[in-house]
Amino acid sequence: MGWFIRRIAQSVVMLWVVVSLVFLSINFVPGDPVELLLAQDGASPDPATVEMVRDQLGLNRPLYEQYIQKIADIVHFNLGTSIVDESSVGAEIARRLPRTLELIAAAGLLSLLIGIPTGVLAALRPKGLFGRIATLVAGTAQSVPVFILGSLLVIAFAQLLGWLPAGGFVPFERDPGKHLILLIMPATTIAIGLSAIVFRITRASMLDVLPLDFVRTARAKGVPARRVLVRHALRNALMPVITVFALQLGGLLAGTVLVETVFNWPGLSGMLVAGVNSRDYPVVTGVIVVVAAFYIGLNLLVDIIYGLTDPRVRK
Repeated sequence: MGWFIRRIAQSVVMLWVVVSLVFLSINFVPGDPVELLLAQDGASPDPATVEMVRDQLGLNRPLYEQYIQKIADIVHFNLGTSIVDESSVGAEIARRLPRTLELIAAAGLLSLLIGIPTGVLAALRPKGLFGRIATLVAGTAQSVPVFILGSLLVIAFAQLLGWLPAGGFVPFERDPGKHLILLIMPATTIAIGLSAIVFRITRASMLDVLPLDFVRTARAKGVPARRVLVRHALRNALMPVITVFALQLGGLLAGTVLVETVFNWPGLSGMLVAGVNSRDYPVVTGVIVVVAAFYIGLNLLVDIIYGLTDPRVRK
């Protein structure tokens, strides 16, 4: 129990550090967001109006007061109000976050379905034809940028073959079929690179596990080959895969900017880009806090799984 509480405390401290760094970075960036907001046609806004808006937003208060207020707001799950359109940042994140999570979940599931079986097969015969080809394909897929993969998929399946739409978004409740069709290409774009990572980790982990004594003992006792492979070898080889996969998913939450842009998918990344371009600090802070919390939460979950399965981790 002490180990569990200590890990939660460490996660809270990490999130506080992220919030503090974001707050300081934003406040030391050159330029006044209020002046940018009020500027029209390149003309400078009225200084009195600028001061009035700054007072309304609390930007004229001392920096330490703004910091304390920001921490208090986040503790109470209040992410503030957008400077640009005065909408609730939390409400907008709640509207966009499920779309990005859906995209990541679909890509993650597809990458596991591709990466784990191919990694296992490649490990069984590492010098065979399949193992060599799969390793080459995985290396190529992992090295190609996602925006190039996305563009190639659009050219191939939307423009040349006409099998899928080039991009867009339709809410699931409005048209489930259309929604899932529009999800295919962005999810596949992410899954190609992610499945390559899963493949390489699975293959390497299986190559480490297969020669171990407990696998040899199971084979010597006459245990069926499939059972040895699944219940003994793969089961023990999956922990590194789970770790890397979870960390990759956490990074994808903020790393889908290019994919969402290419396929016009209105997720969280587009909100972050718009906030940065307009110097909408509450939006930028809110998105980064949510992404950091998600990433730290995944790390905590992986550590808990490790702790439950391996008592040495809890020491």
